[in-house]
Amino acid sequence: MNIVYYIRRIFLFIIVIITAISLNFFLPRWTGQDPVQQKIVQLEIESGGGGGEKSELIESYRKKFGLDKSLADQYLTYVFSTLKLDFGYSISLYPSKVGDLIGRALPWTLGLLTVSTLISFLVGSLVGAYLTWSRGKIILESIIPILFVFSAIPFYLLGLVLIWLFAFELSWFPLFGGYRPTTIPDNSLKFFFEILEHSILPAFSIILAQSGFWALGMRSMMVTTKGEDYMTLAEAKGLNSKRIFFNYGVRNAILPQVTALALSLSHIISGAILVEIVFSYPGIGSLLYQGIKAFDYFIIQGVVFILVISIAFSMLLIDLIYPLIDPRVKISNL
Repeated sequence: MNIVYYIRRIFLFIIVIITAISLNFFLPRWTGQDPVQQKIVQLEIESGGGGGEKSELIESYRKKFGLDKSLADQYLTYVFSTLKLDFGYSISLYPSKVGDLIGRALPWTLGLLTVSTLISFLVGSLVGAYLTWSRGKIILESIIPILFVFSAIPFYLLGLVLIWLFAFELSWFPLFGGYRPTTIPDNSLKFFFEILEHSILPAFSIILAQSGFWALGMRSMMVTTKGEDYMTLAEAKGLNSKRIFFNYGVRNAILPQVTALALSLSHIISGAILVEIVFSYPGIGSLLYQGIKAFDYFIIQGVVFILVISIAFSMLLIDLIYPLIDPRVKISNL
């Protein structure tokens, strides 16, 4: 029975990936925009205009990027290349390869997203659990409504407010970027602190927007958990309050939060992408935005594929390990 469940989940994962990479190929082409024309316009602007034989240049670009082939041939080439993680050359940033561009942008997004999501998840869950457990202190009860309000505001709008207040008005943090434009990246401690300084506002906008959501979810789960028989038994056995809170309350109530974290991952990633665009942060979001502006099929295909794989694999992982971390869940019931 367990093997059937795992095979079914992996089969569903493969179907999701195939559907996603197919839509990833066709959707940009259905917009009717021509990335080669965009590239020609870009070249004309950079060269200060001028005539020249455009048709030959356009044809050479189409041949170079394989856009002169039929749609079916392009699709097959795309599928086989994607399976080898070869996303080809960028049209707008030629001769850079899309894989190299993603490789340079991915660490920025992973660093920002991992740290801010973990902080918001832990802070929100602990605050929500503590408020339910002992009604909390006045300061926490005052903070939670504010976090709920922030969680209802879109990421990008919250980011704009933070830029205006802390970067423009108070000048406490940089306005944009991952580091100063005049800095040459290296492995020094100074460069590390510069990156940290530039990442505080983007990370803070994600933490503010997410903490209220996790606090609300944890609070609801703790209310249910407090009424369980094992909680009553733990109190009757005379266990201290701290042990009951963490080992019996938080430990059981946080399991649905883990599931919610996987399910909301797509929302978190899309929000983080918008945050990167607002702050001109050099991550995957800014790269995707650049690809969309130039209708660069290959950048869009590469970035979206990485995002889809990340989200689908996270959800698959949660589905596979959830019965192991929660003994109350039986695979036969899933």
